[in-house]
Amino acid sequence: MKFTGWPEKGDLVVGEVDEIADFGVFVDLEEYEDKRGLVHVSEVASGWIKNIRDHVNTGERVVAKVLDIDESSQQIDLSLKDVNDHQRSDKIQEWKNERKADNWMTIAFGEDVSDEKYSGVATELLAGFGTMYDGFEQAAIHGHEALEDVDLTDDEVDAVVEAARENVSVPYVNVTGYVDLECPSPDGVDAIRDALQSAEGNGEVPEEVELSVSYVGSPEYRITVKAPDYKTAERELEASAERAAGRIGEVGGTGAYHRERHTDEE
Repeated sequence: MKFTGWPEKGDLVVGEVDEIADFGVFVDLEEYEDKRGLVHVSEVASGWIKNIRDHVNTGERVVAKVLDIDESSQQIDLSLKDVNDHQRSDKIQEWKNERKADNWMTIAFGEDVSDEKYSGVATELLAGFGTMYDGFEQAAIHGHEALEDVDLTDDEVDAVVEAARENVSVPYVNVTGYVDLECPSPDGVDAIRDALQSAEGNGEVPEEVELSVSYVGSPEYRITVKAPDYKTAERELEASAERAAGRIGEVGGTGAYHRERHTDEE
């Protein structure tokens, strides 16, 4: 997706070096339609520049900072030296992500999607998530629920979710915790089995979360959670242990949650 408007002063933009002159570098902006900026020789690099071509090459992709904009004269002043390595890396990754999202939009709505349709959906994703990429990623993780507050039609939501689920590689994290379960009653084995089933969720675990419980050594059981982020993973891990402890407590047993595995010396 290319923006039809203008960047704002202070923005970081991705561009391709189009022309090099003694006084500066002309850069075609990748994210904006028909927009070209100028990096004055003094903004190419810090210090004295003997030969500008020692610092940039024609066709090179660069990240620049917008210093000033004059719409009346169609001029955008840029700086390369004001962008550090971390900013450059982050901006390039963001640009690559949006190119992926642009492809997902085509998958969702077809190659012949109208500009009006594309712009309408893209605008809503940008408003709701900051970037189209984040919108698709959240749709892949949370499905229709992620788009509940986004002003899209049901058909548009279906298309975004389907494309996201089939094409977005969702990052996941894994966390592990332990729960000790003990029950002195004659039917203690059955009680512990029920508690473990409760730990596994009984349908309460969110769709985007994978949770499993395994035996370590009496009375210890391992709970492993795979989730899209640490906050969700930790929440579901603790909830699983609480379900198990609550269930075993109902029949006179005890349950204790801990993060580290017990050792033989303990």
